[in-house]
Amino acid sequence: MIKSLEFIGPMATADGWRPTNDLPEVAFAGRSNVGKSSLLNRLVRRKAFARVSKTPGRTREINFFKVNGEFVLADLPGYGYARIAKARKEEWLPLIEGYLRASTALRGVVQLLDVRHHPSAEDLQMFDFLAEVEVPTIVALTKIDKLKPREVLKRVHEIAVALRLEDEQMIPFSAETNQGRDDLAEAVVSLVRMPSWRTVAEPEEAETAEVPPADQLPGELP
Repeated sequence: MIKSLEFIGPMATADGWRPTNDLPEVAFAGRSNVGKSSLLNRLVRRKAFARVSKTPGRTREINFFKVNGEFVLADLPGYGYARIAKARKEEWLPLIEGYLRASTALRGVVQLLDVRHHPSAEDLQMFDFLAEVEVPTIVALTKIDKLKPREVLKRVHEIAVALRLEDEQMIPFSAETNQGRDDLAEAVVSLVRMPSWRTVAEPEEAETAEVPPADQLPGELP
């Protein structure tokens, strides 16, 4: 249950302000018109948690939100909008890349794709970058309500082939019908509960490490 939701602040530059708390973070990324704000609003069950803009590409900062005082959602600027000036794009890229490379609190990324379209060149570049950084990644396919159920299955498979993934590795999602919301919430909580992939335990430590009881684990988005 979402008991509290707090806007912490924006990160405007790669070397600028960012949260200093030790809470785990999950970042959300995607093209400017992929429906990220609508997805976030549905995910946390708030109507105006993330602003839904009529002009894609306006957000130029990473916005951080604390959930239940237990973990943080990081809303990354959308990429790939053709009408955005080149200079502005050059500001965003170091911001996004710097955050994903340097954040010690980051547990994973939810990468959004519009189910109706083949992954763009920018999407593929983002996946390549995420693979390079080796950050755990969830793939959410948005706007499935725009297609018939049979078309959704076909598009899920086609996108999976393009990304060299299994169909089951992607979460079809609709901000309009709520389909896929619970699956995505569970996946986000799983990321929150994971230790940082940046600090891999030694084999001996991994074998003897104790897992805390489920009721002591942070993160809840029922």
